[in-house]
Amino acid sequence: MSADEPALSGPDLAAGVPLTSIPDGELFLGHALGKPVIVVRRGAAVLAIGAQCTHYGGALAHGLLVGDTVRCPLHHACFSLRTGEALRAPALNPVATWTVGQRGESVFVTGEVEPADGATPPPVRASVPTAPSAIVIVGGGAAGNAAAEMLRRLGYRGPVTMISADDDGPYDRPNLSKDYLAGNAPEEWIPLRPASFYADHAIELIAGARATAIDAAAKRVVLADGRQVPYDRLLLATGAEPVRLTIPGAELAHVRYLRTLGDSRAIVARAKTARRAVVIGASFIGLEVAGALRTRGLEVHVVAPDTVPLAKIMGPDIGASIRALHESHGVTFHLGATATAIDGAAVTLAGGERIDADLVVVGIGVRPALALAESAGVAVDRGVTVDAYLESSVPGIFAAGDIARWPDVRSGTSIRVEHWVVAERQGQAAARNILGRRERFDAVPFFWSAHYDRTICYVGHAESWDTAVVDGDTAAGDATVTLQSRGATAAVLTIGRDGTSLRAERALELEIHKALSRS
Repeated sequence: MSADEPALSGPDLAAGVPLTSIPDGELFLGHALGKPVIVVRRGAAVLAIGAQCTHYGGALAHGLLVGDTVRCPLHHACFSLRTGEALRAPALNPVATWTVGQRGESVFVTGEVEPADGATPPPVRASVPTAPSAIVIVGGGAAGNAAAEMLRRLGYRGPVTMISADDDGPYDRPNLSKDYLAGNAPEEWIPLRPASFYADHAIELIAGARATAIDAAAKRVVLADGRQVPYDRLLLATGAEPVRLTIPGAELAHVRYLRTLGDSRAIVARAKTARRAVVIGASFIGLEVAGALRTRGLEVHVVAPDTVPLAKIMGPDIGASIRALHESHGVTFHLGATATAIDGAAVTLAGGERIDADLVVVGIGVRPALALAESAGVAVDRGVTVDAYLESSVPGIFAAGDIARWPDVRSGTSIRVEHWVVAERQGQAAARNILGRRERFDAVPFFWSAHYDRTICYVGHAESWDTAVVDGDTAAGDATVTLQSRGATAAVLTIGRDGTSLRAERALELEIHKALSRS
């Protein structure tokens, strides 16, 4: 998905500009042949690529230059300045590269080189170190899809099978609680790829099929219908499952959860006739759902045991600002409260209060889906335990995404993170390591959460902290909050400061690189 073409700005690079007008080692925006282009000068050499991120159309000219790569300010995708290749999720497609010529003291951007689709390998590729006879991926979400595409990008030509319990092919899950649910994005935006993509790249997608067991000795995945799918290497990317309410009325038809595209469709359908909604849980999903339903015109109440929404994850300042933002849009909060029963007309709270509701959406957390991993005999500890290369305790079985608990260099502990970009990047890393590349996964976790017109970016990982340093005004939507533990930065949150978020991510990466160089 990409935004509308932006208005062209900067000089006409096709007409030529003086070499000296392009700052050395900085992003320089212009246009050529009616399209925005960014150029980077390294001494006398000049590189040029398309100026829009292929994920959500972010302006790369406002991004961060790191070596011969540029990072998008919106969601931290990374592109090669030399090939246009999307090096890191969430972008899956490359940007176009542009040919550059020089005459005298001037530089001319002379023509566009259209990129191939995301799963087609670039013209020059190192040979695949090892070639498994067959690779099976269980899970059709962020990690599973990214892994399948990366296997093809790396030049692997053996069988790739992706087994997904979801009836739909891989789709943009973050949008389910954001623009799509709010009615601002059509469903055509939601699939990550058209159905033909998987056939075109010889990726066998078995949708609507639940894997029930793994025979690790025979190297077979057993499906609910009795089919058995053989593998040489296996990636588990089964994701997480919503925590279910266990109160009276929790199984009523108007009580919904949001995890799949089917779930989001069902909420949209109900919202078309509903007037009052209760969201149980002030999680990211819960609050994004609340915002989306308010955008649709429903009366919305949020019920949660928290005293400040999101404070345990983002700190009290941002939590309070997000609550105030939702209240300014008409959301009513019932905090320090729990639901004890649901009937066809209302939700009853522990104190006896009844809140009228003809739609109830539950967002009280998720749990990693570990049953399949346990059937394979892999080590499990609040997630699938993997090494730095995302391989489990059973050789040849890898894990990525919401289920993977991996060694974190910065904290010195193992962590599990339930975020879309992390899952995609792990899927890409797992694909490399399935092919024998032995590249450790050391990416800094990143996610974003959108509430109306305000987006919060989060880099790092802070399961706990002792200090939250606030710079700016969280209520005004212009702030940086640094979560620290014993004086060290654990995570950085930004509102309205995309450049700061990119620089914070880079600083945390450099810390990891230093730690690894000392080990």
